[in-house]
Amino acid sequence: MSSLDPANLVITLTWLFFLLASYAVLFSAFLPLSAIPLLDVLAKDTHYKYFVLLIIPTSSYFVIANWVGWQYYQNS
Repeated sequence: MSSLDPANLVITLTWLFFLLASYAVLFSAFLPLSAIPLLDVLAKDTHYKYFVLLIIPTSSYFVIANWVGWQYYQNS
């Protein structure tokens, strides 16, 4: 089994997203600014950091719901 199979890639990307979201929502209020520009922008923002983090699961659910609806339409 190779280390870059799709299951490991999905798990790795999920953990990266979880860490980024945790920093943006929880830890940025308690930690000082870092030297990483992306994390500093998320830490300084008070509104759109939630939008950026919530658009990913929302769009995923939307795509899955549309795919299921399309499957029902094709098989009816």
